[in-house]
Amino acid sequence: MRTTLTLDPDVAQKLKRRMADQKLTLKDAVNRALRAGLAVEERKPKAPFKVKAHAFGFRPGIDPDKMNQLSDDLEVEDFLAKWRR
Repeated sequence: MRTTLTLDPDVAQKLKRRMADQKLTLKDAVNRALRAGLAVEERKPKAPFKVKAHAFGFRPGIDPDKMNQLSDDLEVEDFLAKWRR
């Protein structure tokens, strides 16, 4: 298909660079760029990621929002036990 195409200056500059870098004709460079852009458009969107809730069944007195604090406490206890030996 023959057509007249008016390019924005920044697009024309990028196209000229690509033509020089890859030794392409104007026709080949434009066709490749259009194919790449249209291929992105054709991809089907992926299904959204869903998180399934899970009851962890923590023992009473353990606050799941303070798990880092629990980890630190256990690490300190372990360090002290090793240091005392």
